[in-house]
Amino acid sequence: MKGFVIKTLINAAAIWVAAWIVAGITLTGDDWQHKSLTVVAVALVFGVVNWLIKPVVKLFSIPLFILTLGLITFVINALMLWLTSWASEKLNLDFHVEGFWAALFGALIISLVSWGLNLALGDED
Repeated sequence: MKGFVIKTLINAAAIWVAAWIVAGITLTGDDWQHKSLTVVAVALVFGVVNWLIKPVVKLFSIPLFILTLGLITFVINALMLWLTSWASEKLNLDFHVEGFWAALFGALIISLVSWGLNLALGDED
């Protein structure tokens, strides 16, 4: 349980950094408390999307992994972030990713920040 909470908080921090840096990713809210709850909820949605859908997409895209030497991972991560944006809008969360390029840059930033935070905090799994 502790690992799940830590990973969710790391994802939340990474999503917040991406929303801060990338112009096409918006995290709206009245105050920082509302934004904090929103980003944690979005991190939960992001975790569910990555847990349920990403393995299936990766399985069906094995030929593309071989053809692109793994670079298709960036596109898949962008699509997962874009799907998270869509699901967040359906759940009335104040998070939106505007277009594929914003999703691609945001996914890259989220990956880098998550990697750095996991490296700094340690990974128990």
